[in-house]
Amino acid sequence: MAALAQYAPRYGVEIGEPSGSEWLRVDRILEPDGPELTELLKHDNDAGGHVSAHAAALSLTSFYAGRAPATALLLWALEGRVLDIRPHNLWVRPHDGHGIASVAIRSARFLPGGLETLYDVVLAQHLLRLAAELHRRTRAGLRQLHGGIAAGCAMAFCAATREEVTLDPAFLLTRWESFITRAPGDLSRLGDVTIAANKLVYLRNTCCLYYTSEVGAGTVCGSCCLTPRPARLHAYEAGRPILTV
Repeated sequence: MAALAQYAPRYGVEIGEPSGSEWLRVDRILEPDGPELTELLKHDNDAGGHVSAHAAALSLTSFYAGRAPATALLLWALEGRVLDIRPHNLWVRPHDGHGIASVAIRSARFLPGGLETLYDVVLAQHLLRLAAELHRRTRAGLRQLHGGIAAGCAMAFCAATREEVTLDPAFLLTRWESFITRAPGDLSRLGDVTIAANKLVYLRNTCCLYYTSEVGAGTVCGSCCLTPRPARLHAYEAGRPILTV
């Protein structure tokens, strides 16, 4: 597990129950009207200056899904084993800006089973429940929230092809396709992964509204559906994926 951090910082994970009030246990984040999720939303809203609670929820979902399960997803892609990141065994520490700075698990154990177990641990017990609670609180659309989940999960595969030490993008593309084909939440319809400039990239079919925030004013993510697909691929190939609206 420690070796995974060589591919990208997002794969780093601390072992052992963390101390400090800044750490949030995930099962408490998922509680209806719990203060932990309120805190996460405030962090993202303060960092981005969002125009609405709806937009803050979409931003949070994308950043959160791109960090919290990343280690477990890459481990499954490489070894076929499922790391125990059930909500009661997982903590996250919010970043001063967007997203999650650190992830911790109480114990580095693996659960019996394969892909169906991964779906249960990462999606059914965790990210889809988070989307449902954000939808209930902010009325952000479930399709858009699920789009953020799909994009975040995709980054667990894509990010390992983008740093100095990389994994084979063709291999990870095959593993992504195995993961996404039957994923619950209709995630397979919300975007796709492809290879550009010898890296894995994700092309979204939904928008996180980043361009409406104070920080992102006038720019869209390289993966965003607001940009035509050919233009997104061209920008990725050219190494300049951040576009303007």
